[in-house]
Amino acid sequence: MPEVVMPRLSDTMEEGTLSRWLKEVGDPVRKGDVLAEIETDKATMDLEAFDDGVLERQLVTVGTSVPIGQPVAVIGDGNSTVAPASAEPASAETPPAPEPPEPPPAARTTITAPTSVPILETAPLRTSPLARKLAHDNQLDLAAIAGSGPRGRITRGDVEDAIAQRDATLTVAEDSAQAPETQPPAVAAPTVADDGDEVVPLGTIRWVGARRLSESQAVPHFFMTALVNVERLIAFRAEINAELAQSGTKVSLNDLIVRGCAVALRAHPEVNASWGGDALLLHRHVNIGIAVSTTAGLVVPVILNADRKALSTIAAETLELAGRARAGHLKVDEMTGGTFTVSNLGMFGIDQFTAVINPPEAAILAVGAATDVPVVRDGLLVAVPMLKITLTVDHRVLDGATAAAFLRDLTAILEQPLRIVV
Repeated sequence: MPEVVMPRLSDTMEEGTLSRWLKEVGDPVRKGDVLAEIETDKATMDLEAFDDGVLERQLVTVGTSVPIGQPVAVIGDGNSTVAPASAEPASAETPPAPEPPEPPPAARTTITAPTSVPILETAPLRTSPLARKLAHDNQLDLAAIAGSGPRGRITRGDVEDAIAQRDATLTVAEDSAQAPETQPPAVAAPTVADDGDEVVPLGTIRWVGARRLSESQAVPHFFMTALVNVERLIAFRAEINAELAQSGTKVSLNDLIVRGCAVALRAHPEVNASWGGDALLLHRHVNIGIAVSTTAGLVVPVILNADRKALSTIAAETLELAGRARAGHLKVDEMTGGTFTVSNLGMFGIDQFTAVINPPEAAILAVGAATDVPVVRDGLLVAVPMLKITLTVDHRVLDGATAAAFLRDLTAILEQPLRIVV
């Protein structure tokens, strides 16, 4: 009987949460039918069937977090139908696949985890392959780590926490030995909800976004701002929309900025790059991410090959992707592969802000609102719409002069909008 397993639905996914069953036990199933909705670290995705038959078993209940590769359902001929799993989380899982045999005691190098990590005396250990590799590489004994996953399964996060606690313990011990009079800094106590406070659990998208943005703070950032005269750009947009009125397509100021960034990135390939650890990665394609705020958190759908697409195509794709992002229906390939990101808060009346880099990209552009500024022209004081754009840069990839040249040319492109469409 074919088993339906939890698939890898994103490049950073380790496990998914089954948020809703769309097929019930006993329902006929055809290849390609959507069986359930899976909440990943990026969005809510569809779990599709790869076989025809009848849904005979649901192995997990709604709300259960399931590691990649673990069975969640069984499709058969309908002769072995079993009632859905109990609503109790403890009985919602199927037993994990047999673990590979443990190495003999003499072959294991063990460093005892810090005493603050509780000891889990169960056998065999339930772990993910990534957790096992991470523990081996860092010389940690998995038996000394408490698993936070389903039925005590040890996840990558558990191993990372154990590594962090061990390193922190060693660091404190070394510091104490070198400077015994120095007291460690006080650690703020976690915030406790008062009576009447509302506690809102973090969804997967917001939790992963917070983790990734925290990682971004380890990147050495610098910022630079340019003031753009968008008088001609606004007029150009009005002219384009008049031409496109019959097609139903409408170009926004942000669409023009995205296209302008694509043209500038094509001329400055060193900015269309990312940090590769021991090398710089210069990307062949100009793929621009567009930051979209949703009720579940910030997501960044990507316009692929933006430098080779017409302005009207960029406008149509942006509208569609933003709509599906807010509905939580983006596909994995629509959120991956970005090489540069544009974040626009102008519609909220924000004049200027700095955006946090979306790793592993080397830069992100923050766009403020177009506001009228008094300018003397031919001896008269006139109001001219000006726009502030701020570039956040990974200093490991770009130096100040290189980033400044890119921002200078981007400003010139936006002020001479015919260059956007050539």
